[in-house]
Amino acid sequence: MREDYQTLIDGVSTLLGTPALLEGRDFGLIAFGAHPGDGAEAALDPVRTRSILQRGSSSAVRTWFEGFGITRAAGPVRIPPDPSAGVVHGRICLPARESGVVHGYIWLLDDGVLSLDDPRLDAAMGTAARIGQLLAARTRSEARQGELLRAVLTGDEGAARDEAEAELRHALGPVAQGHVALVAVTPWPAPSAGRAPAQVPYLIAHTPLDGTLAVLVRLRTSDVGPAAEAAERLLGCGEAPGATGACAGVSGARESARGLRGAWRQARAAARAAGAERRFSPVAKWDGIGPYRLLTELDPGHAEDAAVLPLLGHAHRELARTAEVFLDHAGQASRTATALGVHRQTLYYRLSRIERLTGLDLDDGEDRLLLHMALKTRRL
Repeated sequence: MREDYQTLIDGVSTLLGTPALLEGRDFGLIAFGAHPGDGAEAALDPVRTRSILQRGSSSAVRTWFEGFGITRAAGPVRIPPDPSAGVVHGRICLPARESGVVHGYIWLLDDGVLSLDDPRLDAAMGTAARIGQLLAARTRSEARQGELLRAVLTGDEGAARDEAEAELRHALGPVAQGHVALVAVTPWPAPSAGRAPAQVPYLIAHTPLDGTLAVLVRLRTSDVGPAAEAAERLLGCGEAPGATGACAGVSGARESARGLRGAWRQARAAARAAGAERRFSPVAKWDGIGPYRLLTELDPGHAEDAAVLPLLGHAHRELARTAEVFLDHAGQASRTATALGVHRQTLYYRLSRIERLTGLDLDDGEDRLLLHMALKTRRL
């Protein structure tokens, strides 16, 4: 949380004598004041507890609060308690606006103690206006960083792309000199993703690219764990793993915000592997996808081999699966039969049919390699 926001929120809490909390217009947590005294736990209700612990509110809570007109209000809005919605304590909402646009909300816990004509609320609204200006400036900065990231990842090689990369590094400041990674989330927008990009930790820039979200993530070291965490948050995995139907890929670490085109290829390749192989899903790391690092570089239009095509039709799905499991188990019949749940003689019969269909010799290493590559590529 930025010190500017925290200082302002602490000032509001002190002025009004009630704990204040600041959220963005997407209900992502930005800053919150302390809950003083022995009754601090009692002062919290499920909605505020979730806001603090999970750094945001659910879509249902957001819809409920917006129903009181806070997106249109120019002044304080009183919201009564509703225990059935998890709102045990009443609220006063102070919209943080700039040029008529709401950019965030200051939330005050209040069970009717403060009057809406209290002059202290006028001073608090002045703070809300200042916060609105800061949030609007941040929104513009983030939008510009997204534009620059898009130019770096998709622009043609030349002076314009070099200038975009230089401006992006300047905009990111010291962050651009540390370790970073790229995350690809596809498809985007995910139908029911539980987190908006602004609520994701470690995120420093993002932009949508042809149905895929590109996310630049800050790392502490060369460990891409924080990038994988950000990807999981974007997919909503904390609530329902894989529920969105989207997948994500994480590039290898970069020592600075240079060479991002190569990192983007890695992230997209890892995302494709996550979509192809359940064992990688929903988040795959570039350094963990094995042969898919090579297979994803193949031109999809020229990746199929004529010898293998007869096996890839709908009528031979079971044979194709048998071949893949057999090759995944290094051609060991006993392990393959166990994995497939069939008798070994059944396996041998299927393998002989595969050889007749393809003309390949499964005792030949190169034929095995060709078949294995073709089967894995088909998954992509």
